[in-house]
Amino acid sequence: MEKILIYTDGGSRGNPGPSAIGVVINDKGYSEYIGEGTNNDAEYKAAIFALKKTKALLGKERLKEAEIELKSDSELLVKQMNGEYKIMEPRIQQCFIEIWNLKIDFGKIKFVLIPREKTAKQTN
Repeated sequence: MEKILIYTDGGSRGNPGPSAIGVVINDKGYSEYIGEGTNNDAEYKAAIFALKKTKALLGKERLKEAEIELKSDSELLVKQMNGEYKIMEPRIQQCFIEIWNLKIDFGKIKFVLIPREKTAKQTN
């Protein structure tokens, strides 16, 4: 089974303020400015971008057979995706639903919390 490692990070200057995301999919990096928002918005947008990009890179057949591990330093994102935290914020609920719907096309997907220092090394 093919294993795909994804690192995601998102941040906002000012919180809320100008926001950007960074994603690494199997050692290939992507980043972009995403407009105004909060840190939590940016973390979720990074995960959404990563899953969409992975789907585009692999295609549906390989995606179903692959084992995906999405690593993030966002405790909120990881614990909400793993069902450990409730989702109270309506904006975050929408992002959660988008990720949940994207997951349908994936075979095995796991969300893993990592220390902030590790994402800084991966997304730089």
